[in-house]
Amino acid sequence: MKVLFVSFTVLIIDQLSKLYIKGFSFPIFRIHHRGMYQGQRLPVWGDFFNITFVENSGIAFGINFGSEFKLLVSLFTIIAVIALFYYLLRIKDKPLSLRLSVALIIGGAAGNLIDRIFYGVFYGYSNLFYGRVVDFFDIRIFNLLLFDKLFGNYVFNIADVAVTIGVIMLMFAYGKKESTVGLENYLLDNKD
Repeated sequence: MKVLFVSFTVLIIDQLSKLYIKGFSFPIFRIHHRGMYQGQRLPVWGDFFNITFVENSGIAFGINFGSEFKLLVSLFTIIAVIALFYYLLRIKDKPLSLRLSVALIIGGAAGNLIDRIFYGVFYGYSNLFYGRVVDFFDIRIFNLLLFDKLFGNYVFNIADVAVTIGVIMLMFAYGKKESTVGLENYLLDNKD
């Protein structure tokens, strides 16, 4: 299925960007890239858009249920990716927009899953399944501090963008299908 190429492309671009931001070292090949230090901010467009290296130990938008739920979040994500892959196989004859939306979600979910499963071990700070997700796109719409939580400041990565676009496309794909079915039923009921 050709749309899986989209999933694979999202996954590769996501992981390469995260390795570039966080840094990496392959001593056997004498390859070292320092990356950014955690919290480092590089302005791109005024105060609105920055590249800021942060690590998210929770799930989307920094929601953190605690370390005891990290394994559960990783396992849930694995099950979700497998289910979406199975769903993608089942809809192989459906419109491209539907298949593309699912492929984007698979690629993004798999990208963040790699961080959660392997980064703790790869970077030497935690065990398998207890890694942190690398985020770096920093959008500052406004700053509102409420209950020790900053609102209006969003830091995310390429995988998050892919999942968000995929979900929006999926809603439109299903919305379009529902409105078309509704119109067809209306026309059939009122053909007199």
